[in-house]
Amino acid sequence: MNPDFNLHLAVFVLRCVTGILFFFQGYDKLFNIKITGVINTFEDSFSKKNISRNVLRPAIMLSSWIELLCGFLLALGLESNIALYILAFNLVFVSLAFSVIKPMWDMQHFFPRLVFVIALLLLPPEWDKISIDYLLK
Repeated sequence: MNPDFNLHLAVFVLRCVTGILFFFQGYDKLFNIKITGVINTFEDSFSKKNISRNVLRPAIMLSSWIELLCGFLLALGLESNIALYILAFNLVFVSLAFSVIKPMWDMQHFFPRLVFVIALLLLPPEWDKISIDYLLK
């Protein structure tokens, strides 16, 4: 097996899995649970910190659309760097929001996404040859 192919396949799999995780997280929040369901889940915790529903709703809506759209772009390998930058900032925002609720929060769903995004940001873009971005260059 060609080591270069293994490298390109590994980056492809990491990028696709990361994109799929974000896409379906956003999809679930927007179309299954719905924004109101997400707000209802966290509203008590945020109201104890004097953060109103008027702040919570647009923040959750924005985060959900970012996850859906950037996850989709990442899975396709289209504008991957831009999608990764936006997802990285979204992760910073999410970590801040959860830390406001409870400083010692469960990171079981957050941490893999953080590691995957950081790994993809650290890998050289020229290794991502199985992508739409590479085909367009």
